[in-house]
Amino acid sequence: MNLKKAVTLPVFDYISEAANSLDLQTFVIGGYVRDFLLEREKAKDIDIVAVGSGIDLANKMADLLPYKPKVQIFKTYGTAMLKFKDLEIEFVGARKESYVEHSRNPLVDSGTLQDDQNRRDFTINAMAISLNQSDFGALLDPFNGIDDLQNKIIRTPLDPDITFSDDPLRMMRAIRFSSQLNFQIESSSLESIGRNSKRIQIISKERVVDELNKILMSDKPSIGLRLLHETGLMAFILPELSKLQGVEQIKGQKHKDNFYHTLQVVDNIAGKTDNLWLRWSALLHDIGKAPTKKFDKKVGWTFHGHEFVGSKMVKKIFKRLKMPLNDKMKYVQKIVMMSSRPVILAENVTDSAVRRLIFDAGEDLDDLMTHCEADITTKNKTKEKQYLNNFKLVRQKVKEVEERDHVRNFQPPISGELIMDTFDLKPCREIGIIKDAIKEAILEGEISNDYEEAYNFMLKKAADIGLKNKS
Repeated sequence: MNLKKAVTLPVFDYISEAANSLDLQTFVIGGYVRDFLLEREKAKDIDIVAVGSGIDLANKMADLLPYKPKVQIFKTYGTAMLKFKDLEIEFVGARKESYVEHSRNPLVDSGTLQDDQNRRDFTINAMAISLNQSDFGALLDPFNGIDDLQNKIIRTPLDPDITFSDDPLRMMRAIRFSSQLNFQIESSSLESIGRNSKRIQIISKERVVDELNKILMSDKPSIGLRLLHETGLMAFILPELSKLQGVEQIKGQKHKDNFYHTLQVVDNIAGKTDNLWLRWSALLHDIGKAPTKKFDKKVGWTFHGHEFVGSKMVKKIFKRLKMPLNDKMKYVQKIVMMSSRPVILAENVTDSAVRRLIFDAGEDLDDLMTHCEADITTKNKTKEKQYLNNFKLVRQKVKEVEERDHVRNFQPPISGELIMDTFDLKPCREIGIIKDAIKEAILEGEISNDYEEAYNFMLKKAADIGLKNKS
């Protein structure tokens, strides 16, 4: 098969000319070829393999270009990279690899194109297109990857036990491609992931999280999340999530399976937002239910305080997975902590409760409401409609209260400095008492979010605790 139409970009002409001048067999391989055949949006990074020195090829191409781009060279890996317009081109010499048991870093030797294709993770990523002038555009597909593309199959080129044991990250990549492309993992490859799942522990947390993020950002993340669980990988990555799976029944009363509920919530949120951290919030929103689950003879199954416990668990998870311990983590903690607030509020929409919700959620209120709507997973259409209508009422009430009271991220109109000046105080506990009292009075609707009302309230509160105005 000839795929000249796949290599019509000007960059391939330059690469072909450079390869011809060095007499190097050269091919475009991997994701670019796969995505072209799938008619997906073309990737911005292109992998080029040369039977010889990829670094020499990159330098030669740079010489041919009129603007002489900088070539980044990675001697340890024998690779080079340069930018061409909005593309990143990576050059590597064809190689064969061997691995030692406790490392995913291979021992590398020069090899043929076939050696290089043998080391690829999946058949759909092992296809190469020739950039040589003698057979420009020819497809080299030794493992029938094009058939697997048509049949929506993910399989390894060689023995999957070797492929996955050598580089365990490939297990997550298989699941990620399954989730992104909605492909099936071929049975022997899937079984091999189960057998080799514990080897994911030798992979750096950063690489694991990168794959997990890509699964979360797929159109239907539950495909990948379910596979992570069923293959045993989830137990090594996010055991807190795995522990949610299962249903217990006592005296005829049972609770829902919180693992599969979580998967549905993540899918729901994926249909509403591309915010990665809101998707993480959906993934972790119920993790506190496993440690708080109890059976009460009077009321049945309870999960008291699971939001608070879950928000504390978020930090431990982020720390363990070497994820950012910054505002992103705090955002996820906040959504998890507040995940039930709008639900409770929907049952009794009072002004004071709405003011507190607006104040506590701040700029994340819309995201919190989006999460709560995604958290509706009932199969009962009447109940679903009722819940959505309740949240609609909450949103309307929020709009009304916000327009009237302006409490989102508000700063109380009375500052600590004004309190100190008014009562001739140095920093002390009483200042905090007065400031908190003003804030509570505004949130409860006792006074408006207004300087004059707050000032008069301050004078009254100060008198109550024995402070005198210095004037």
